[in-house]
Amino acid sequence: MQLKFHFLLLFFCYCIGSWSFGLARVAKKTSLNEEVSALLSIKASLIDPLNSLRDWKLPDNVALMHLAHCNWSGVGCNSNGAAENLDFSYMNLSGRVSDDIQQLKSLISLNLYCSQLSLTLPKSVSNLTSLNSIDVNQNFFTGTFPVGFGKASGLTLLNASNNNFSRPLPEDLGDATSLEILDLRGSFFQGSIPKSFKNLQKLKFLGLSGKKCHWPDTGRARAAFISGDYVGNLSGEIPADLGRLKLLEIVFLYKNNFQGKIPPSIGNITSLQQLDLSDNSLSGEIPAKIAELKHLQRLNLMSNQLSGSVPAGLAGLTQLQVLELWNNSLSGPLPIDLGKNSPLQWLDISSNSFSGEIPETICNRGNLTKLILFNNTFSGPMPVSLSNCQSLVRVRMQNNLLSSTIPVGLGKLGRLQRLELANNSFIGEIPDDIASSTSLSFIDLSSNHLQSSLPSTILSIPSLQIFIASNNNLVGEIPNRFQDCPSLSLLDLSANHLARSIPDSIASCEKLVNLNLKSNQLSGDIPKSIAMMPSLAVIDLSNNSLTGRIPDNFGTSPALEMLNFSYNKLEGLVPTNGVLKTINPDDLKGNVGLCGGVLPPCNQYSPTSSRYSKGGCFEEKFEAGNGEWPWRLMAFQRLGFTHADILTCIKESNVVGMGATGIVYKAEMPNAVIAVKKL
Repeated sequence: MQLKFHFLLLFFCYCIGSWSFGLARVAKKTSLNEEVSALLSIKASLIDPLNSLRDWKLPDNVALMHLAHCNWSGVGCNSNGAAENLDFSYMNLSGRVSDDIQQLKSLISLNLYCSQLSLTLPKSVSNLTSLNSIDVNQNFFTGTFPVGFGKASGLTLLNASNNNFSRPLPEDLGDATSLEILDLRGSFFQGSIPKSFKNLQKLKFLGLSGKKCHWPDTGRARAAFISGDYVGNLSGEIPADLGRLKLLEIVFLYKNNFQGKIPPSIGNITSLQQLDLSDNSLSGEIPAKIAELKHLQRLNLMSNQLSGSVPAGLAGLTQLQVLELWNNSLSGPLPIDLGKNSPLQWLDISSNSFSGEIPETICNRGNLTKLILFNNTFSGPMPVSLSNCQSLVRVRMQNNLLSSTIPVGLGKLGRLQRLELANNSFIGEIPDDIASSTSLSFIDLSSNHLQSSLPSTILSIPSLQIFIASNNNLVGEIPNRFQDCPSLSLLDLSANHLARSIPDSIASCEKLVNLNLKSNQLSGDIPKSIAMMPSLAVIDLSNNSLTGRIPDNFGTSPALEMLNFSYNKLEGLVPTNGVLKTINPDDLKGNVGLCGGVLPPCNQYSPTSSRYSKGGCFEEKFEAGNGEWPWRLMAFQRLGFTHADILTCIKESNVVGMGATGIVYKAEMPNAVIAVKKL
């Protein structure tokens, strides 16, 4: 009897266990079926132009339905068949995110990167408390960023950059204490940085910079280091508690409205590698404690209201590669050994009030590519050591007080593309080696005291696009070496003492758009070949001693839009074709032998074709002949000016813009200022 009882008890337990196991399997299958339904609901809310989710459909065998989703595109499942990864990146999906996404309770990774999703990011997403990673970067989400992610205790990455979120940052994000990457750049968040962020002790990346004004062409490249025009609304002071986040490696707070001083406590973030606080309203001095950031590679404080000097300790940062301080009110000399111990690649401290000499050690490590120092008051010589800096690509030192001679050797730097030394006090010669460069594309030596002749081959640099040496004391003649100028588009040698004739070979520069030789001592005829240059739009030969006639073919020049031959010794009949048919008489004045065309007829004397007043160009009236211009003005509203008033304003001094389809001029009328485009 006892044996029978034990047998019955065992049989009862077996039945109960089998029933429980069966219930568990039914519950699991029911749960998975709910996930499948949730996924199909998510698909239904999306627009899929590439048909990336074409395999999201139920199988014919209903028994396999609960596992079918594990093979769908973008879905990854765990060992229990529950969806744990959802990846829609690069699928170009648009529409909205369905609230049913919260049914995916095992989801640990959600990736919506680089899609076209819009409207709000639903609050239901923040109910996914198992998330370790969420990336909704580069979408069009708007409105408030959802509260609730602080409940995701395992969340290590949150990237919601490059969207259109607004309103304050969620305070509860400070509760997600496992966060290592928090990237909310590129939106319109308002208010201050939440105090709770001090709790993010594991944070390595903090990005809260403003919104870029145009949508970037991203491809597969993240916008992590793209600069441009941003607008951000975060304000207040940068919290001193930021210094408590000792694991931070990257801090991007640029393009906002932060005010006050840079907190010295930032110097406590000993692991910091990149600090960008640019384009804010920060004031005061650069904290000396920043020099304690021994791992700092990039420091960008440009476009603030900072004052004082650069801390001497910055020169001791042995990993510093980028230092950008431009557009502040900083003053004083640079640290004497800046660059001696640092692998500097990019130094931009332009538009400040720095003074003293440029440190000789600036390229000591041989990595410097961009040296941008313009709009300061640096004095003394240009460092000779730069002639050995083979890494240099750009040197921009215009608008300083630099003196002495231009160092020999710059032309031998094989990567140097841009050399800007204008508005200084350089003396002596233009070094011959510059003419041997194979890489320079932009040279501006204007407004110095250079006294040499031009190196004979300087205009034959194969990559040279722009050469400006105006307002110097250059002598001799223009080198007749234009046969090899495949890229030259602008040549300005005005306001020098160049003499003799204009070389015919200049016409071989087929890409030349702007030629300015005014205010020299040039003589001889105007070469006819210049008129047929295919790209030449602007030519100024005024204030020279050119003789002979204006070549007839200037009127048929294919691209010419503006010319100035005033104050020479030209004579004869002014051609009446093309641009010469409508030229402003002021651009021909000062040539007593010229007549006809837009000037008085050759058989009668007129002392001048214009008269002047203290007003704008509206006051200048054309009075040659019967006062008729070969233009027709059709007005669609009542105007207080005529075509003659407009045409007197079409001259070089009124140019405000130049594009592929013509030049734009500023014209002052009696009661308005208008823009005139000459096609």
